Amino acid sequence: MTDALELDALWEDFHRAVNMTSQELAAWLRVSDADESAEPLPEHAGEPTGQHVLAILQKRRTDLTDEDLEVMYQVVETVEAEVDVENEPEDSPRRHRLMSVGHDPLRS
Repeated sequence: MTDALELDALWEDFHRAVNMTSQELAAWLRVSDADESAEPLPEHAGEPTGQHVLAILQKRRTDLTDEDLEVMYQVVETVEAEVDVENEPEDSPRRHRLMSVGHDPLRS
C-alpha cells in the first residue's frame, strides 16, 4: 500500500490530470461508445479504464483500493505522456483517447 504522502501526491496529480467532471466523463463514455444501432447502458459505456476513473471520481480518498491506485498512476502517466497542448486539434484521436480517461486537453 502507498504511504500517506505518496497517496496525497497521487490524489493531487490524478485530480489535476482528470479535468473533466464525473458527469462530463460519463456523457463522453456514452457518446464515444454509441453506434448507429444502439447506445450502451450507461454503466457499461466506454473502456474499462474510463469506467474505473468514473468510479474513482465518486470515491473518497480513504475508500481507494490497490486497483484504484494502479489506475490512478496509469491515468497520470498516460496524460503526462500524451498531452501536447500547443498542437492539439479539436477532433484528434489523441484527444478522444485522453477524454476516455477523463482529461480534455483543450481545457487549461
